[in-house]
Amino acid sequence: MAKDVKPTRKNLMAIEDRIELSERGHDTLEQKRDGLIMEFMDILDQAQDVRSEVSENYETAQRKIDMARAMEGDVAVRGAAAALKEHPEITTQSKNIMGVVVPQIESSKVRKSLDERGYGLLGSSARIDEAADAYEELLESIILAAEVETAMKKMLTEIETTKRRVNALEFTLLPRLYDNQEYIEQKLEEQEREETFRLKKIKDKKEEEEAEEEAEAAAEAAAAETEDPEPAD
Repeated sequence: MAKDVKPTRKNLMAIEDRIELSERGHDTLEQKRDGLIMEFMDILDQAQDVRSEVSENYETAQRKIDMARAMEGDVAVRGAAAALKEHPEITTQSKNIMGVVVPQIESSKVRKSLDERGYGLLGSSARIDEAADAYEELLESIILAAEVETAMKKMLTEIETTKRRVNALEFTLLPRLYDNQEYIEQKLEEQEREETFRLKKIKDKKEEEEAEEEAEAAAEAAAAETEDPEPAD
């Protein structure tokens, strides 16, 4: 509450400094919030595209694997899958987007040639190869989706945090500082008026006393002249 602040010029200067700092911080956070929202919208568009891609790739992969099972049999498909020796590898790094650290996922050994799949040319068929291609493409889109979705969640969290800070400054801290500033300024003005009035009273009293002293001196001088008239020639 404003009444809890001692109305001194030192406190007024301190509050004015806090107001200036808080206003600059508020402006900076607003710019950061707006920038984060713009970045988030770009990532959201990318996420929607990636989700659509994952859905399409999943449907394609399911269709290809169903066809391979129907044409080659479930045993042949499982055998081809079990022949895989080198599994995909994933490494994660990070990148900074307006102060928000988001993951950057790198994958390797996802796409493989026919001889890298382990089942060999003789133990395979075009249907199994097509299913393998489809699932490799699906895996790549899933990895990208994981990166984009994680980045989107982190950006959204940072946006909400920044918005809370902006609102705290705009609706809580700054109004309280403005109230304190106004309260101290009013109190200092009252003190200044009271001091001016007090000094005026002192000046008036001093002038009255000086006037009385002058009147007494004049009266004494007049009385002295009456008591001691000058001798006649």
